[in-house]
Amino acid sequence: MAEQRSQPVVIDPAGADIHGEGARLRALGPAARIELPGGIPAWGVTGHTLLKTLLTDDRISKNPRDHWPEWQREEIRGSWLQSWIGVTNMFTAYGPDHRRLRKLIAPAFTARRTDAMVPRVEQITRDLLDGLAAHPAGEVVDLRESLNQPLPMQVICELFGYPEGEPRLELARVVSEIMDTTATPEQAAATWVSVNELLGSLIAAKRAEPADDLTSLLVAARDDEGQAMTEQELRDTLLLVIGAGHETTVDLLGNAVYALLTHPGQLKLVRSGEASWNDVIEETLRWSPSIASLPLRFAVEDVELPGGEVIRKGEALLPMYAAAGRDREQHGADAAAFDLQRASQEHLAFGHGVHHCIGAPLARLEARTALPALFERFPDLRLAVPAEELRPAGGFISGGLASLPVRLTA
Repeated sequence: MAEQRSQPVVIDPAGADIHGEGARLRALGPAARIELPGGIPAWGVTGHTLLKTLLTDDRISKNPRDHWPEWQREEIRGSWLQSWIGVTNMFTAYGPDHRRLRKLIAPAFTARRTDAMVPRVEQITRDLLDGLAAHPAGEVVDLRESLNQPLPMQVICELFGYPEGEPRLELARVVSEIMDTTATPEQAAATWVSVNELLGSLIAAKRAEPADDLTSLLVAARDDEGQAMTEQELRDTLLLVIGAGHETTVDLLGNAVYALLTHPGQLKLVRSGEASWNDVIEETLRWSPSIASLPLRFAVEDVELPGGEVIRKGEALLPMYAAAGRDREQHGADAAAFDLQRASQEHLAFGHGVHHCIGAPLARLEARTALPALFERFPDLRLAVPAEELRPAGGFISGGLASLPVRLTA
């Protein structure tokens, strides 16, 4: 008997209702057939347990060149997916290649190096809060632009020696464009050109004048050992750690502030000491992760799903972290609620297994520093517009807000 396959659910390229879409997909089971922008077929994985299992399954790869036949189509290689799976770094590597590339970048994110960043993160936070305090009382301020974005951008750029001023603004613009899943092939191509120009210039500058930063160390490893990393792998690795290293923290900070300001009872728990700032961070990552969905993974061989359906060899999977974070099978009937006293805040917001986000400790450090400092400095902090007027950042990959207008003082 021929296998019966359900009709795919077309994913909204604009990401206008990520959590509503996730709930509708979860109702179809822990995995459902979906259609991504450009008519790209995939499986959307929304169940927490299934997603956690597949993230550690050797039958699932992140390498489209070897394991996704669709990647051979020119129209897909030139689409919005180019900046996500067209790169050659540890993000898309499989097996030995992944271990080789992760080993090269791992020294940048050791516990010792992260701990050493604490004084600098604290100083950058104080400076940014001083800037906020300079605004006239009652003035509306976009917290995304004035704190959430510049803090992680400055931290990651200092770590990798990225030049100050206009280059950092250009980098932030390009990373924002990469997150846009509504981009046309022409826009995607232009973004890819900008990425290569920006990071190519950074590599050339560090090759000419090495400094005490992590880009210089990576360039030296590439030049001294030759086979350790190709030039393209070097460039794409920098895109991964610099781009992802700031964008995810931007949305972690924004989503946490939004959650607390729209749940005053939960904020009261923090202020009374009944809940910790670590609780805030972990519950935010579960309830509204910075990365809602992350393209893509691929079946190296057939994988049978609960219920009997089969992900066929060569088919694509989309891990849907926002949907999995609100899985009632994992978190109970109130999974959609923001609850700092939840019995289990387990989440997959930083991935799981060998591809677990290498920068997760740094992101947590920045949030653990900035959030209490913000609410202590501005105890009357509140949204400047009704919550329903806030808009998502755009696209179905980002789980953040386009802006976060607040009033700092009464």
